[in-house]
Amino acid sequence: MTRFLVRDLAQLATPGAEVVEDAFVLCRGETIEAVGRMRDLPALDGELEELDGRGLCAVPGLVDCHTHPAFGGDRVAEFSLRAGGATYEELHAAGGGILSTVRATRALSEADLAARVERHAGWMLAHGTATWEGKSGYGLDRDTELASLRAVRAAGGSPTWLGAHSVPPEFPDADAYLDFALAEVLPGAAQAADAADVFLERGAFDAAQARRYLEACRGAGLALRLHGDQFTESGAIPLAVELGARSVDHLEATGDVGIAALAASDVVAVLLPASALFLDRPMPPARALVDAGATVALATDFNPGSAFTASLPLVASLACTQLHLSPEEALAALTVNAARVLGFADRGRLEPGLRADVTLLDAPDWRYLAYHLAGDVVAAVLRGGAVAFRR
Repeated sequence: MTRFLVRDLAQLATPGAEVVEDAFVLCRGETIEAVGRMRDLPALDGELEELDGRGLCAVPGLVDCHTHPAFGGDRVAEFSLRAGGATYEELHAAGGGILSTVRATRALSEADLAARVERHAGWMLAHGTATWEGKSGYGLDRDTELASLRAVRAAGGSPTWLGAHSVPPEFPDADAYLDFALAEVLPGAAQAADAADVFLERGAFDAAQARRYLEACRGAGLALRLHGDQFTESGAIPLAVELGARSVDHLEATGDVGIAALAASDVVAVLLPASALFLDRPMPPARALVDAGATVALATDFNPGSAFTASLPLVASLACTQLHLSPEEALAALTVNAARVLGFADRGRLEPGLRADVTLLDAPDWRYLAYHLAGDVVAAVLRGGAVAFRR
């Protein structure tokens, strides 16, 4: 089996361990065989490929655990309206927002939708993302939802059925739509997806409706996720804890009671600071969550309406400057903690025996991941021991 050696790295940083200077990463097939200092690199024989890491730093392949890449059109006109003072909720109530993207996404052929997702996956990879989750939720009918999940899988992502994202216009209310989604879409989604998600928020789905949806999805074998506390505290955290969800995502409106509940649970708090920035919303209480003992992950929330960015390095910068996390805390939130949300125990750290996903930074110090605001800091990405991207 071919070995792949990244040698002479300026630094190697991984969550929970000391930074290693003058380092190497040795891969065998798709797995990390060894990491350490160059002076400790053993003699190697047999077939070997090498990458010169001089001037570069290695961190675990970044993990984006919350994205919405399956969509048509854009929302640049709404961006302009928001710049003039319109709120996200006002645009949604007027038939814009999510439903405008639903119309554009339904208009795409399956091939065009797959090409869109593939393009967006390339954007993520170029920003250092080795593993990503992708949600449906912009079809809200059977064919487009299942096509979205297939497109995410084909592009290398972990699909999540966001069947309860909004109520499409052909249904009179949320309950009638859920009748349809659970009867007609869930059987196919359970085969195509890894998880299910619901937007529990005023104007979308309430706690009772979210419970109905999530319990049905759990019964079909899907892991559970929730969009919650983005604008209001509407019961997402208690429901997530009760049902054993993997995560609650957003949390811009979460108060002390919700923080304590998450800290006492196994539910991961997924924070999306790019979305809060894009919508001019309060930032989620990251420092309080970490200090209380909650597990925190970070993600882009890449989508056309509220977070049009595929850059986890930008999220790292926001985490340090706006959420008051340390670079070390941000790195863990973008790697091992995000991998936990997706159910991947084989990645998120640079350790022997784990999957050989490595993000290489063109920088003398690994903290440039957050420090170089919006910079082209990613030099290359190894995915499964092979170079998937190189600038």
